[in-house]
Amino acid sequence: MSLETEVMSLMKDAMKTKDEVLLRGLRAIKAEIIKAKTEPGANGEISADTEMKLLQKLVKSRKDSLAIYEQQNRPDLATKEAEEIAVIEKFLPAQMSEEAVKTALQAIIAQVGAAGPQDLGKVMGVATKQLAGQADGKLISAVAKTLLTA
Repeated sequence: MSLETEVMSLMKDAMKTKDEVLLRGLRAIKAEIIKAKTEPGANGEISADTEMKLLQKLVKSRKDSLAIYEQQNRPDLATKEAEEIAVIEKFLPAQMSEEAVKTALQAIIAQVGAAGPQDLGKVMGVATKQLAGQADGKLISAVAKTLLTA
């Protein structure tokens, strides 16, 4: 089942049960899917990989907003962002722990033959492809820098 079909089905259920939180999150996903399908070159179709990137982008933007709202002491808006993050993350694969990322990066470092911080670009190129959707880019970068400088 495609992401769009699943979202539409859940939206119907959320409307019937009057679940505003779920409905708000699903509408955000649907809007991004429609936007991606209408972009030049998309031909009305998006791949599963593009869907994952869309969801990750939605979560990232909401986490950024959440941090700003918490910093500005706006709990009303922060709560809405946190609720939407929870809804969107249901469609993403389970995120790797920091230890799992560290183990994966150690294997990647050995694979590419990285010797120090100057090889961060090589490691990140491979790591972002292998760990796409499974770990946050900031976490991957931070762990990679730590491993390469140690």
